[in-house]
Amino acid sequence: MENFRDFLNYFRPYWLLSIFSIAAASIYEIIDLFVPYAIGQILNVVSSQPLDKPLQGVLNTISNLISHPVNKTLELGVLLALVFIVTVLRAPTQPWLTNWFHWDIALRAGRDQSQKALEKILTLPLEFYDENNPGRIAGQVARGVNNHIWTYPEIAGQLIPKFFRLLGIFVLIWFVDWRIAVLYVISFIIILGFSFRKMQHLILLDNPINQYMEDTESRTSEIITNIKTVKAFANEAKELKRQKRRFNRELMVREYRIHKGYVKLNTWQKTVVQFCMFIVLGWTLVETIKGKISLGHFIMTLTISSMAYAELEPFTVLAEIFARRYPSMMRFHEFLKLPTQVDAVRLLEEESTSSDRYQFTGKIEFSHIYFGYEPERPVLQDVNLLIEPCQTLALVGYSGSGKSTLLKLLLRYFEPQQGKILIDGQDICSLDVGSYRRRLAIVHQEVDVFNGTLLDNLTYGQPNASFHQVKEACRISRLDEVVQHLPQGYYTVVGERGVRLSGGQRQRLGIARALLVDPDVLIFDEATSSLDYESERSIQLAMRSILGSRTTIIIAHRLSTVREADKIVVLNKGRIVEIGNHDELLRHKGIYHRLYSLQQINS
Repeated sequence: MENFRDFLNYFRPYWLLSIFSIAAASIYEIIDLFVPYAIGQILNVVSSQPLDKPLQGVLNTISNLISHPVNKTLELGVLLALVFIVTVLRAPTQPWLTNWFHWDIALRAGRDQSQKALEKILTLPLEFYDENNPGRIAGQVARGVNNHIWTYPEIAGQLIPKFFRLLGIFVLIWFVDWRIAVLYVISFIIILGFSFRKMQHLILLDNPINQYMEDTESRTSEIITNIKTVKAFANEAKELKRQKRRFNRELMVREYRIHKGYVKLNTWQKTVVQFCMFIVLGWTLVETIKGKISLGHFIMTLTISSMAYAELEPFTVLAEIFARRYPSMMRFHEFLKLPTQVDAVRLLEEESTSSDRYQFTGKIEFSHIYFGYEPERPVLQDVNLLIEPCQTLALVGYSGSGKSTLLKLLLRYFEPQQGKILIDGQDICSLDVGSYRRRLAIVHQEVDVFNGTLLDNLTYGQPNASFHQVKEACRISRLDEVVQHLPQGYYTVVGERGVRLSGGQRQRLGIARALLVDPDVLIFDEATSSLDYESERSIQLAMRSILGSRTTIIIAHRLSTVREADKIVVLNKGRIVEIGNHDELLRHKGIYHRLYSLQQINS
């Protein structure tokens, strides 16, 4: 029930409009029943049998208004006029009062929920993306939103109005013979009750297959992302065989368990419906021969009974479609309910905040910092560190020593479990997170590049940067050497994930983008570790021109990158074990000396 409430709340902003459009569609479905009723009455007129009393009252009123006696001509004329009104005249209004609003509501709600999903993506904690790849997330969101969009017009425009149509048919049959109406109700209760109970079982089978499909899509996404590695190891056949096995397994479950279940249910429904129709035919025929039912009522009862039982098939088909889509819609709502980071939520609310709200000298102090991603496994322990304004500090150490974690705390991706991080004497946790982060910039080992022009990527953090500022940042980062060889210069499209740029070129782009923000603190997170010697040398020259202009923090495995740092901090198992400059640490003959010696031997 909780999940179904989520489905209803999806369309909450449009409830009033929904009620209006559903009511209009239901009224049109009920009005349709007048046609078989009118045909039955026309047969009574033609066969000289009495009309129903309510209709006779309408004819008497019209006769008095136009001063014309009630005869066959008037009776047929009035009945044909009413048929004309409920068929021809209503035709131009029905699509606008029903279909237009059903799809308008579905599409508007789809837009709203797509926006909510994007907000959720932007505010989820980073560890969520360590466990879920983009293909899984995008597939879950796309299926959820699309299934909501396609399901609403079917439920609001067909399922609910057809329910009112069935009620209208019941009233008409009750008017003719209450015993047939009781049979009609009992048969419907049996058919629908059994069908819905069976569908609940089939929905339970659909739930795991949806998750399994997400796993398959996730693997396909990984293959696309890592296609170079797949080809490099000649694993195309292996990946195809693996995915074929998953596709075949999906087919077996969906066809021989789920789809087969729906076909068996449909077979049972059709058999029971035809049996009920035969009973109604026999019953009404006997009553007509006995003279208890007029010829017009006989034809009307058969017609609307046929319509009623005919509605069962689309009614259950729509219920089946909803049942098939329901698991993916509920998984979408589960995604929207995932816990978000409070800081990330605030970032969405302060989009228009000025980026120069804070101005720092760049003095940073880590005071008694303790942190672990899991409480029983500490990553940082009692870290105390002072970085002076415009000082260049390097963090080195073995893999897993806590270097990157320290930067994540500085960027406020996580909060320390104990201790404080101060910038210019202020606890960073007390600062507005958006304005604070805008005074920092980071160049990662793998620079993220969007599919757009080089200029778009350069100005991503500072959209208002002038072209002169862009060119100056590119000069400092030595990206200008690259730009002059690109076919459209700054307006060259760099492709998905920057595939048209080399690793070194992406690094220079990352440095230029960071410089355009004019940060108070600039961070290099292993910015040269995956580059060749020539590219590394170019990046080192670019970094050298920046050092001393602002507080700079460098994480590096290649110690040649940090030789000129004012202060080098060596971390080991989450603790600071050595501090000094390059020469001092070499004389100390500790971990730094060991790392440096190993790299000298291997170079």
